[in-house]
Amino acid sequence: MNITVYLGSRSGNREIYKETVKELGAYIGDHGHTLVYGGSSMGLMGALADAVLEHGGKVIGVEPVFFIEAEAQHDQITELIVTKDMQERKAKMIELGDAFIAFPGGIGTLDEISEIMTMHNLNHTKCPCIFLNINGFYEPMKAMLRHMAEEGFVNPAMKERISFADTIEELDVLLKRRPD
Repeated sequence: MNITVYLGSRSGNREIYKETVKELGAYIGDHGHTLVYGGSSMGLMGALADAVLEHGGKVIGVEPVFFIEAEAQHDQITELIVTKDMQERKAKMIELGDAFIAFPGGIGTLDEISEIMTMHNLNHTKCPCIFLNINGFYEPMKAMLRHMAEEGFVNPAMKERISFADTIEELDVLLKRRPD
């Protein structure tokens, strides 16, 4: 399975993020999956790619040319796909993905996973869309989605299509569920 992970190029302020991203990388590599991610060597992105590689997995990075010019790419990954811009990058990561995970990150992470949520809302995908809720990071997102549904702006059935996992073990269960 190609697992697209959206996450920060920063490490965050808590050690638990780096510990868990390494655990996620080990899970992807040990299970024979391929990581699709933003292609950076920095922060959580770099730690995830390194962990996947250390556990025998394949890593596909997708990075726009302006990041390559800034030398932000990871040079040890299995494959690096260079795009002209962020829009092309997002489209390529979606095209390659069989499942989508939002690990704690910033605005870019929210932008990317929002596109997957929109695809679910429009019934354009049944691929898993999972927020890895490390240290309760995505509790506000869970509350926002519930609020949107309560206010009549999101179909309540969306809560069945967008999942939250607090651990890698919970993530494993969600990834093994087959879409209808």
